[in-house]
Amino acid sequence: MSDIAASSARSWWSPYAAAMGDLIEGLGMWELWSTLAWHDIRQRYRRSVIGPFWLTLSMGVMIAGLAYLYAALLHQDIHAYLPYVATGMIVFSLISTLASEGATIFIGSASLILQLRAPLSIYVYQMVWRNLLIFFHNISIYALIVLFVRVDIGWNILLAVVGLFLLTLSGVWVGIILGGISARFRDVPPIVGSIMQVAFFLTPVFWTADSLSGRALFVHFNPFYYFIEIVRMPLLGKTPPPEIWLGATTVAVVSFLVAIAMYPRFRARVAYWV
Repeated sequence: MSDIAASSARSWWSPYAAAMGDLIEGLGMWELWSTLAWHDIRQRYRRSVIGPFWLTLSMGVMIAGLAYLYAALLHQDIHAYLPYVATGMIVFSLISTLASEGATIFIGSASLILQLRAPLSIYVYQMVWRNLLIFFHNISIYALIVLFVRVDIGWNILLAVVGLFLLTLSGVWVGIILGGISARFRDVPPIVGSIMQVAFFLTPVFWTADSLSGRALFVHFNPFYYFIEIVRMPLLGKTPPPEIWLGATTVAVVSFLVAIAMYPRFRARVAYWV
């Protein structure tokens, strides 16, 4: 009887052990996925003079245009409003691309998945690292703004690194969740893209949460709000309040639990779905 129970326990645990092993092994292959991520960026801007800085240039133009427009509409001081909009758009751009590209990660890597015997998680790490590299390019906009606009930056800026790490970690779990669901149901990627377009306007990117004083719950139930503020506030010299840390940590933990519950179930089927 004990042998049957032990065998049943092993059969129940083995998919989860294999999934965790996949995540750990994939993380250990950092040279592979980091090289693939950098290769993706180079291929996208092959024969371009400024390369990935085209993204930064277009982001800078959009920031300047929206900041100038909404500063007038919302009666904001442009010198204080410009850094707020810049950091908000740069961080939301990272969130949006992690979600939208996470939804197509296994579909877009179908040829490699079918040919290369490697952990599936390397494609998620590749996607996350690629978008982090683009984020580091875009953050140069913030650096330029700081040179011309006074921002009281203190030691709080180090908290932005912690917030970015928490955001990146959540991006891994969301990539696993959306990537697996999208590989099975191809309607998911366009749905995610539509949701992120709407979320851009429903999230305090270029408007402040205080402006919705009568609808505070509308902001507090928005998970993107916490991840933007956990990075933006330190970049603006502010310390995120405990509720921001709690909200971002809660979303990260929930996404981790969902990913750990789902990944063992679909990991072996992704190669057939793509």
